Amino acid sequence: MIINTGSRTDIPAFFSPWFYNRIRDGFVMARNPFDPRRVLRYRLDPAVVDAIVFCTKNPEPMLPRIAELDAFNTFWSVTVTSYGPEIEPYVPPAERVTEALCALSEHVGFHSCGWRYDPVFISEKYSVDYHLKAFRRMAEELKGSTGQCVISFIDLYKKTTRNFPEVRPVSSGDQRILVSQMAEIAGENGMVLYLCCEDPSLAGPDVNAGGCLSRGVLERALGVTLDVPALPRARKECDCLLNADIGVYNTCGHGCRYCYANYDRKLVAQNMKRHDPESPFLIGNSMPGDIVSDAQQQSWVSPQLDVFARL
Repeated sequence: MIINTGSRTDIPAFFSPWFYNRIRDGFVMARNPFDPRRVLRYRLDPAVVDAIVFCTKNPEPMLPRIAELDAFNTFWSVTVTSYGPEIEPYVPPAERVTEALCALSEHVGFHSCGWRYDPVFISEKYSVDYHLKAFRRMAEELKGSTGQCVISFIDLYKKTTRNFPEVRPVSSGDQRILVSQMAEIAGENGMVLYLCCEDPSLAGPDVNAGGCLSRGVLERALGVTLDVPALPRARKECDCLLNADIGVYNTCGHGCRYCYANYDRKLVAQNMKRHDPESPFLIGNSMPGDIVSDAQQQSWVSPQLDVFARL
């Protein structure tokens, strides 16, 4: 099975001591975001966890203790964009995150790292030309550290439009220009461009729309074949394996105006004050009335050796 950490928050950036404590203790407790009384207990054991997937805008806090994860396979999806602090107030400078991604790749390997340049939106400052120039610069800096770059265009969730009312969708014409030219730039730097839940007609020989955390991507990273059971999809158009997420909504401190996982800064601050690095829960601790169940966990690794035959 796959443990995910990043669809709801950024654990590496803000909660790395807690996560290493969970590795030490060998388990983690995760509340159901829609019914907080219901709690799943996940074993953090390489015998049943085939990979831990991290999605982060800043892997640097994890690096000093990264060897503590060596017993596990990991996949790291690291977002590096070109936006300024008026859009991403508390995200470190892109140059610093790029350096951290390169250092991470040296430890975990080329196929275990992906770069995300998203979400893409267009404004007077962040024009198509601006994005293409920034994308080229970053791709050249990351050459040799990853073979995957993922892009997506901004989704106008209710939370997003409330916190970022001036944002507008990217036109289909601009999408085609960006995808075509970004795919070319990615190829020049040893990367394949992946689309995240975008119009399938944008895909092509050099553009993969099959999922940025799909079975194929993870098989390449792990060097094994996975027999994945039927799982509910996180989104109907997405083939990524995003189940078993241990994060919590409204806990990410980056303050990005386009964020779908945070309601507002006040609630985030309240939740982060409730974080205890020694608790098995990311936020708070056990409560009266909790209904605790052990997650059903088993390895998906197949004894077959033809992992690269279908990639």
